[in-house]
Amino acid sequence: MAKKTRKKRVLLKISGEALMGGLGYGIDPKVCLSIAKQIKEVKKNEIEIAIVIGGGNIFRGLSAASKGMDRSTADYMGMLATMLNGLALQDALEKTGTHTRVMTAIEMQELAEPYIKRRAIRHLEKGRVVIFVCGTGNPYFTTDTAAALRAIEIGAGMILKATKVDGVYSKDPVKYKDAKRYTNLDYMEVLKNKLKVMDATAVSLCMDNDLPIIVFDMKKKGNIIKAVSGKKIGTVIK
Repeated sequence: MAKKTRKKRVLLKISGEALMGGLGYGIDPKVCLSIAKQIKEVKKNEIEIAIVIGGGNIFRGLSAASKGMDRSTADYMGMLATMLNGLALQDALEKTGTHTRVMTAIEMQELAEPYIKRRAIRHLEKGRVVIFVCGTGNPYFTTDTAAALRAIEIGAGMILKATKVDGVYSKDPVKYKDAKRYTNLDYMEVLKNKLKVMDATAVSLCMDNDLPIIVFDMKKKGNIIKAVSGKKIGTVIK
């Protein structure tokens, strides 16, 4: 049985690449500030928001493993990259006056709080934005899976998957002009057709817990609040 969820609590999944902006690598402070301002707008609507952030703009574990690095070592390095992104986003959010906590699955007490479910929920109830970093704390699990897991644990009403495109397509819309964009999908369609939304483990977790996923374009300002408000945007998976 799915756990009780709160419609006014959401989890935003942001890829590390989203923080690069026009840079080929690293973090663009202007992009972080733009994202922070959008999140602040969401908070004005009395919506509790947690964030899981990737690390692909700094280090991608799977890519390094494919070139010969030990997979566990590569994944742990990728987790550390998410800490850098989390701290950058925290800084940007606090510049907008938004109270924030970074919670990590790998203890680094000088930098962030260890992840404890009850403490995370309490922060959200107090109106703070919580940024979850270091994935699940385990190798072989992506930050998409971490997003699904954390969303279920904190009782979020939906996952907002922020991407570079305006939804889920049948194939890469950059390479193929005839790519079809989906407005609505169910979990099994995503799994059967191997659509590149989230990895299969993350999608399965969402399916087992009746947790909707909204995939939308992060680059367009105002899209986060539109997604939370229930306006037709991107692709809805449920």
